[in-house]
Amino acid sequence: MKKSIYIIAICIVASACSKSFLELTPRGTELEDNFYQNEEQVFQGLVAVYDVMQWGNSGGYTMKMPLLTTASDEAHAGGSDASDQPAWVAYDNFTLDPFRGPQYGLWQRNFTGVYRANLLLEKIELVKDKLDPTFLDRVSAEAKFLRAFFYFDLVRFFRNIPLITKSLAPSEMYNQEQVDPNLVYQLIEEDLKAAINVLPVSVPVEETGRLTKGAAQALFGKMLLFKMDNSRMAEAAAVLREVNTSSVYRLLDNYGDIFNPDNAFHTESILEISHTTLAGWGDWGWINGSDGNVAPQFIGPADYNGPTYSAGWGFCPISMDLVNAMQGDPRFEHTIIDGNALKLSGATYTERYQNTDYFIKKYAPVTAYRSTIGNVELNWPINEIEIRLADTYLLEAEALVRSGGDQSRANDLLNAVRNRVGLGDKVATIENIMEERHLELATEGHRFFDLVRTGMASTVLGPLGFLPNKHEILPIPQQEIDITKGVLKQNNY
Repeated sequence: MKKSIYIIAICIVASACSKSFLELTPRGTELEDNFYQNEEQVFQGLVAVYDVMQWGNSGGYTMKMPLLTTASDEAHAGGSDASDQPAWVAYDNFTLDPFRGPQYGLWQRNFTGVYRANLLLEKIELVKDKLDPTFLDRVSAEAKFLRAFFYFDLVRFFRNIPLITKSLAPSEMYNQEQVDPNLVYQLIEEDLKAAINVLPVSVPVEETGRLTKGAAQALFGKMLLFKMDNSRMAEAAAVLREVNTSSVYRLLDNYGDIFNPDNAFHTESILEISHTTLAGWGDWGWINGSDGNVAPQFIGPADYNGPTYSAGWGFCPISMDLVNAMQGDPRFEHTIIDGNALKLSGATYTERYQNTDYFIKKYAPVTAYRSTIGNVELNWPINEIEIRLADTYLLEAEALVRSGGDQSRANDLLNAVRNRVGLGDKVATIENIMEERHLELATEGHRFFDLVRTGMASTVLGPLGFLPNKHEILPIPQQEIDITKGVLKQNNY
C-alpha cells in the first residue's frame, strides 16, 4: 500500500494540566469524523498539534538543536563510527544525497504538524457555533502559529515545498506540486500576524507552555531576518522591539540558569518546547510517542562513569573551532563539558568517532534529571528553548544596523547580552553581532541558519565540504518523489 506523509492518521490525546499544559495523558483514540464536537475535544485536537513540536525521532533522529549544531562548525557527528547514524554524518560533512541525510524525518515531522493544524482549523470552522468566541479565536490563533512554525522549518530546510492549507482528498494526495517559496513565506506571515492579533501577552501558571503574542512576534521577526530583505529590516526591528521591551521578558542574571531544567519557562524564554518524564509511550518502536527528550542521551559522553552526568551515546562532540572561539569567554563553562577535566577528576568515558574530549553541556544528560520510568534514554525532562530573549536582542540589533536605524539602541542591545556575562562594551557592527550570536547561542541550533542567511556558509563551512547553491538546503526525500511519480522535483542534488 502506498504511504506518504500526506496520509497521516491523527491520534487524539488529552492534556493533564497538573504540571504543565503540554504534559500528555493518552486516553485512547476516537474516530476523526466523530471528534471536534465540543470545546474539550477541540482542545485535545490542539494539544495534538502542539505534540508534533517535541517529536525527536520522526524518520530517524531529528532533534533540531544537536542536528543543526552538527551541520554547523560547532560539532561533529560522532557516534561509534562513520556508519553510526549516517544521516548525521552526511549532514556533518555535506555528503548528502536524496537517499542519505536527515531529510525524511524533518519532512515527515513538519508536514505532520501542518496536517494536524489544517485539520483542526477546518474542524473548528464546522462547529464554531458551538464554541465560545474567545475560545475559538485563541485556538485558531494557536493553530495558525503552529502551522507557520512547521512551514518555517520546511522552507528553511528544503526551500521548494508544496503549500498545503487544507485536508487533501485521496485524488489530491500525490499531485501536490512545489510552489514559489515566497508563497510559503506569505502564508507564514499571514498566520503569524493573525496569531499576534489574538494571542495573550502572558499565560497563567496552569497554562505554562501555551503560545503567547511575544512568541508569535519573535518568530515573525526571525522569519524577516532569515529572508534578508533589506527593505523590511526596519519592520523586523520594530516587531522585535515590542518583544524586547515587553514587561514579560528579561535576561536572567546568571547565564547558567538559562539551561537548568528546574528553571523551565523562565523570564528569558520566549518559545520553549516542553518535555517531561510522563511518557504516554516509551517503546523504541515509536519514540515520537514519548513526552521526553532523546537529545540529552544522544550527546552525552559514551559509557560515562563519574559524577554529575549519566552515560550517553557520544554524538555531537564539540569542534575545536568552537572550543578555541570560546576560550576565555565566561559562557564556556555553561556551554561546553571539558572531558579532560572530567578525566582528571576520576571520571571515565569511551572516546568515540571524531572524539575531541569536549561535549555539549547546555542540554547534557545530568543524572539528577534521569527518568525513573519507561525507556529512560527517551524520557529526559529537559526542554528545548527555541527562541530566547538574548536571541531577539541580537536580532533586533542586527535589523537596526542593516536598516540604518538607531545605532545607540543597537549598541545597548548587543552590550546587554555581553554585560550579562561580565564582558565589556562593543560597537554593534554586523561582524560583532554575528560573533556574539555565535558565542551566546552556541549549540542551540541557530548557527547553521545564521551562516546560510548571511552568505557566510561558504567561507565558514566550505572547508568542511559545504558547496554554495547546494548545501544551503536539504534534498527532497527520494521516497516522496517516488510516491508522487515525479510530481515533486528534486533540489540541486
